[in-house]
Amino acid sequence: MNSKLWVLVVVGLLILPSSSAFAQIRHYRATVETSHWQLDPASNPLSCRLVHQIDRYGSAEFTSQAAKQLTLQFSLQMRLLPDTYAQAGVYTMAPQWMPGQPSRLLTQLDLKQQFQPELPKKMAWTLLSELEKGFWPTFAYQDWYNQHDAIMVSLHATNFMPAYQDFVECHAKLLPFNLTDIAFTILTFKPNSQVLTRYAQKRLDMIAQYLEHDNALSLVLIDSHTDAIMPSTSQKDIAQLRAQTIQLFFADKGIDPTRIEVQSYADKRTIAPEQVLLKGYNRRVVVQLSKAP
Repeated sequence: MNSKLWVLVVVGLLILPSSSAFAQIRHYRATVETSHWQLDPASNPLSCRLVHQIDRYGSAEFTSQAAKQLTLQFSLQMRLLPDTYAQAGVYTMAPQWMPGQPSRLLTQLDLKQQFQPELPKKMAWTLLSELEKGFWPTFAYQDWYNQHDAIMVSLHATNFMPAYQDFVECHAKLLPFNLTDIAFTILTFKPNSQVLTRYAQKRLDMIAQYLEHDNALSLVLIDSHTDAIMPSTSQKDIAQLRAQTIQLFFADKGIDPTRIEVQSYADKRTIAPEQVLLKGYNRRVVVQLSKAP
């Protein structure tokens, strides 16, 4: 390790005891030969994950999730979880082949007992931009098992760019909504028909997009309801037809029919008074999505 790096870490680790000037530094990072970044093959429009293996330590992960607003989170996946509450300094450091480049303290990372440490969106993007420039984001903290040792963990920038480009492309294709946004959806219909309203069709398209990529959803429950303006036999018929319309729509999108359960209630469960301005709310299909426990 070069002397500049040694001084920066030992001086910067304010949590070390006064004898820390003589501490040993254990530095975990990939070598040039083993540095490997990869977009998780399971990444899809619901989640993107960029992974970097750190020799003898664990991995670093950048994760984005489908949501109304773009998300990003960084986490250090340690093989040995923190055994105390402390902080790590987060630095950007130049490798030896970039002489003259200054190193900087970016932020502090909270180390919580028995939890993997994480950084929020803004700092996660900062780490990615530092890697893009060829710098090594580095985490420095006192070892909670050996009080005489300081720990350094660096993300190697070698082989970063190809996987990073894959991650950026995946990130750009994330759906602008998540399960919470569509888990309980009321689809309304035009009077006496199986034709969805324009808003309901848009919501149904969203649900189909989500189901296409999330096989962990164990049940899609379709409950069909009508209003009381028709004879009871007709109510049951149109309620069943509306449910089947939704079921066939999902089938056409390639959704396994065994994941779909259909129930028809006709006008037994109204949600609005049978008045001219409100009765349309009773003409509906309720779609509920749930994950396996």
